[in-house]
Amino acid sequence: MARRIAAETPPDRDRGVDALRAFAILGVVLGHWLVTALVADSGALRVTSPLRHMPWLAPVSWIFQTMALFFLVGGWTAAGSLASARARGDSYGRWLRRRMARLCGPLAPLAVVWGAAAVVMLASGVDVATVRALAKLVWSPLWFLLVFAVLTAATPVAVRLSPVWPLAVVAGADLVRFGLDGPAWVGWVNVAAGWLVPYCLGASWAGGRVPGRRAGWALLLGGAAVTAVLVLRAGYPASMVGVPGARVSNQSPPTLAAVTFGLAQSGAALLLLQPLRRVLSRPVAWAVVALVNLSAMTVYLWHQTAMIAVTGLGLLAGRPLAGLHTVPGSVAWVGARLAWLPVFGCVLVAYVAAFRSAEDGVAGHAGGRQDGEPSPALRQAAPGEGARAPGPEPGAEQGSGGQRPEIRSASRA
Repeated sequence: MARRIAAETPPDRDRGVDALRAFAILGVVLGHWLVTALVADSGALRVTSPLRHMPWLAPVSWIFQTMALFFLVGGWTAAGSLASARARGDSYGRWLRRRMARLCGPLAPLAVVWGAAAVVMLASGVDVATVRALAKLVWSPLWFLLVFAVLTAATPVAVRLSPVWPLAVVAGADLVRFGLDGPAWVGWVNVAAGWLVPYCLGASWAGGRVPGRRAGWALLLGGAAVTAVLVLRAGYPASMVGVPGARVSNQSPPTLAAVTFGLAQSGAALLLLQPLRRVLSRPVAWAVVALVNLSAMTVYLWHQTAMIAVTGLGLLAGRPLAGLHTVPGSVAWVGARLAWLPVFGCVLVAYVAAFRSAEDGVAGHAGGRQDGEPSPALRQAAPGEGARAPGPEPGAEQGSGGQRPEIRSASRA
């Protein structure tokens, strides 16, 4: 099967970009599973984090906080896809409707399942606080969809906008709320401006305005240096994910430190592209990346539900299970949680098998075979996989270089 998938992949497809997207989705999933704990307490479940009890684990968040990669690759694909749509004579409105359908359509099964689950739990006498905590775990990560939808709609502006401008907005907002003791609500400007920085960088990359490895090193070293100064000298949190009870979060809303950290990640991504392309010339490696991308949206939507399902079933043991229901306050908890990750993964695979047809259905009704979608032969080579290309970010389609000469420069990044 791996050889058939590789054979049916267009030769000008940028497999390195697909790998970055796969790393981003897996980073989010593993990060949430590692830094989120559901503790059994007097018959109820409450949410906490090992980062709250063991702050020295903050470097773990540097590895698994990969949202900047989502927006970097999202800007790249959206800019190229819009250019391809215009070359075909499609209107902006038709292009946007197709992408919004892909982004939001797979939400329906999740809403139905969790609506029914909430009713059943409440009717069964489950504590309201527990139901609320579980629902929040599932729905709070979906802020990404709203922000991504807004930035997608703004793609015509993003392709012309330098990342420096939204970066300046983020710096100004942080100066007001932290340096001048301004109102905290000013920081929420950064929800759009902060993620617009890597999105604009990706759009610039698609247009050939990112000069390859030189830009990669500048972003990596410069972003890392500024982030270090902000954490060590300016008092920004070391954790790049939210920590329950913390006075300041780097993510809610994004801070300047989160954005500069994302720039460092973006630089590392640009530097890794060529090695990734070489590795992905091997059929098995490429098949794995392709299949992860085919189910990217389903994985993102259902990964928290997989963890919750295992945690809930574990309560049937009649006692708290280490790494699943216990307070995450020791190295032993970390070891136990690592042992549970394969179980979470198996349940997630089952959810993907059950619900990724919604992803296929949205792609199938989005206007036929679009940029970057696999040929019928490629879909046959991957049994159970549908019309999604092995590569679009959640809710998007990636164009082929043959249709978009303006993004061929990305292969030289």
